[in-house]
Amino acid sequence: MKIYTKTGDTGETALYGGKRLSKADIKIECYGTVDELNSTIGVIVSLLNESKTHSDIQTQLIKIQSRLFDIGTHLAAEYGKKNLILPEINNSQIAEMEQQIDQWQAQLPELKNFILPGGNIIAAHTHIARTVCRRAERMVVALTQQEEVQPILIHYLNRLSDYLLCLHDI
Repeated sequence: MKIYTKTGDTGETALYGGKRLSKADIKIECYGTVDELNSTIGVIVSLLNESKTHSDIQTQLIKIQSRLFDIGTHLAAEYGKKNLILPEINNSQIAEMEQQIDQWQAQLPELKNFILPGGNIIAAHTHIARTVCRRAERMVVALTQQEEVQPILIHYLNRLSDYLLCLHDI
């Protein structure tokens, strides 16, 4: 199978379900931004792998990447289309991030002001991932003005940005 289909050459793309939309549609921007977030987290995983540190965090981030693919599937699904198989996103996945955030917060000094992005290469990429996550969340919230979106998707992205904020200090 060829990687190119030529079906997007006119500026449209197909949703999961078959409907075609402009590549400029907010729905496409939503799952494209989640894809971008997933890629930025991939850079962090690669850097942690190279530094041979924090294998536990690498494992968590890889799970998060899989979850972001799931979120992307939800966002790419044709609204109102029946019989689409969508992966489950649930509160226990959010609770896992919250538990990790609580553990990290117990070890860190209280946050009293904004954090200047940087520190080291891993921390800098973590800040990039956090800002992309915030943008993805804003885009998904904007999508709710044109179609129903499962609230758990916004909840997950919001908590992930908190996770990434805490991760920068690890």
